[in-house]
Amino acid sequence: MKVSKLRCLFFIVVVGLMTSVSSCNSLKGIRQGVENKLQSNGKQKKKILADHLAPDARMRFSMAYFEAIKCQENGDYSSAFDLFRYCLSLDSLSSAVYYTLSSYYYELKADSIATEYVKKAVDISPDNDTYLERYGRSLIGQKKYKEASEVYEKLADNARSRTDVLEVLVQLYEINRDYDGILRTLDRMEMIDGSSEDITLAKMHVYSQQGKKEKELAELQSLADKHPYDMNYRVMMGNWLLQNNRKQEAYNEYMNVLKKEPNNLAARLSLIDYHQANGQDSIANQMSREIISDRHCDIDTRRQLLRQIITYSEQQHRDSTEILNYLDTLIKNEPNINDFAILKAAYMTLKQMPADSIDAANRYILSISPDYSPARFRLVQSMWDKGNFDEVINISLSGNDYNPDDMTFYYFLGMAYLQKDDIDQSLDAFRRGVSQINSESNADLVSDFYAVMGDLLHTKGLDKEAFEAYDSCLHWNPEHTACLNNYAYYLSVNGEQLDKAEKMSEQTIKAEPDNATYLDTYAWVLFMRGKYEEAKEYIDRMLATEEDHSNIVIEHAGDIYAKCGLTDEAVEFWKEALNDNPDNALLREKIEKRKYISHSKK
Repeated sequence: MKVSKLRCLFFIVVVGLMTSVSSCNSLKGIRQGVENKLQSNGKQKKKILADHLAPDARMRFSMAYFEAIKCQENGDYSSAFDLFRYCLSLDSLSSAVYYTLSSYYYELKADSIATEYVKKAVDISPDNDTYLERYGRSLIGQKKYKEASEVYEKLADNARSRTDVLEVLVQLYEINRDYDGILRTLDRMEMIDGSSEDITLAKMHVYSQQGKKEKELAELQSLADKHPYDMNYRVMMGNWLLQNNRKQEAYNEYMNVLKKEPNNLAARLSLIDYHQANGQDSIANQMSREIISDRHCDIDTRRQLLRQIITYSEQQHRDSTEILNYLDTLIKNEPNINDFAILKAAYMTLKQMPADSIDAANRYILSISPDYSPARFRLVQSMWDKGNFDEVINISLSGNDYNPDDMTFYYFLGMAYLQKDDIDQSLDAFRRGVSQINSESNADLVSDFYAVMGDLLHTKGLDKEAFEAYDSCLHWNPEHTACLNNYAYYLSVNGEQLDKAEKMSEQTIKAEPDNATYLDTYAWVLFMRGKYEEAKEYIDRMLATEEDHSNIVIEHAGDIYAKCGLTDEAVEFWKEALNDNPDNALLREKIEKRKYISHSKK
């Protein structure tokens, strides 16, 4: 920054020394020559304006300005900024400099100064569209919508073919609730692009806001008259009439359309709305069923109508078998369309039908759409709840084939193998799952993958790899308490990085202060660090929980009490632990010698 300012100062001094009489005379000569040439050109009609700067000042300004541009192009924005401000000190009427400096002030988050500068640029050069547009955007940013609309009106006058400017004006007038302004601007857009459905609908919206219903209808009538062969505009007419409680006129419009185009979907759907508005639900449902059975209709519309029928059935508390029979008929007639099968499975779930029936529905979906992962996921969950882990494995393996990037099925696969005590297959499934991780992966799921992998690797005695997996887990989710607990415990058992283990274990206690497992781990980590009294505090809190404590936890309590000098109590804990593990020779030795003996010493 110091170099930039020195450079600017040097440049300014040099330019100042260049104001000699000869240079002024030379500049005058050049200017006179240009004026003579322009005056001799009969086609030149522009008037030569007198420069408000003296020739020497103009020279200094020009040189400083072009040097600033050069610095800016070279990425030396600090020097450019200083030079542009110097230019402004030479010529306070330069709109270009005000405009350029406004960009710098915007970057510096000095919005008020930036707006002031761009306004000065507009005041000096009111016909410059670039300046006007930035000034307008600045006013919008400050929520000065009325002032912004005035700027955009000027911009629209300057650039009469720019519909994007007119679109902004419409939005500004909408905010200001200036409905006349909206209509006036829409008329201008129509003169440029011609009439369109969007403009007509926008005008109708304005007339609706003004309560001018007849004008609203007249706009729609005009659009329909301009497109006499497009029946959809007649349907729009009917819809407007229906919404405004002119039901018979709406019905006539729909029927006239259907006479000309019997399969006009828009008219058929609107006619359903008409019957529903008249309370004729049975007729509406029958018409809906006709459309649902029409294979020429798009599936999205058919699916939506089917959902409406199901919703109506639920509202009327109709017998579910009626809907199921109807769905079965649709599936039978079009067995390869999965939408009907998916709705059937969803409806059966809603009605809490037997799990085996829902499983069968999901299996059918997979038979026609094996890559439809939601059905596979629900089926896997069902098999898991039933404890059918062999089936979980089979379904998940197929999920890996049809949805190879879906980590969920690798997770279920790995967990199912774990339930069957197949550690190697489980670890392989989790490893294949993490190979699918990308920037879009769910962080919680990824962290779970690594947490389980860490546990599996530890089980296999691969502590180095296990700790790397735990580190990866915490990278994705630093608050994964199960991982923090296991990581801390295994480090303490190994006597490694006990300070790190203590911090991680303490984090789990803060998250779940009454979790017996976490309390035991924290007590043991403190014990390994020689903080026996603190360890006793937390092991006592653990013992106070209502959980059925394992023999390992009870042994830990004995070890901690022994180190606190409470030998009798320690022996009682060790005896209790020995009842559940009678073959533990180390426990017998502790009891006999009435003192703590570490595994490593043994």
